[in-house]
Amino acid sequence: MSSAAAAVSLPTGFSVLSTFPDLLFIPEFVFGGLVWILVASTRVDSPLLQGWVMFVSVFCFTFSTLLMCLYFCGAHGGKSPWIAVDAFYHSVAALFYLSAAVLQATATIGAQSNSDNASQFKIYQEDIAAVVFAFLATLTYVIHKGFSLLRWKSS
Repeated sequence: MSSAAAAVSLPTGFSVLSTFPDLLFIPEFVFGGLVWILVASTRVDSPLLQGWVMFVSVFCFTFSTLLMCLYFCGAHGGKSPWIAVDAFYHSVAALFYLSAAVLQATATIGAQSNSDNASQFKIYQEDIAAVVFAFLATLTYVIHKGFSLLRWKSS
């Protein structure tokens, strides 16, 4: 007995903003943008660690924007290779953001000893906020990755 498999495809147009997991593009933009802004606005104590955090936030923000614009335009056509690209991108982005969140937390812990005066304490608070938003971005990318992999598996 054969069963008709439901055709799985990526959304096009404004349905991108109303389907799950593609709805998660919005919190990914918000949390990733906040990480980018907060790290860029603070004094960089450890350039290697926070440089990676900036790279990840800019990379993911740019590629998420590109991917969402392709979905809006319908350039992907809803075909299977794009489903695999979506799953691969969100897997890489989740891994990148996890590493960036851990490195930002490490840099923030290192900057804790320098937060004696008021201006340094403000920078320390911004670093803490960057850590929180980096982990929230990681969470949204992990959820998006999980559902993208399920969509890829069923395609």
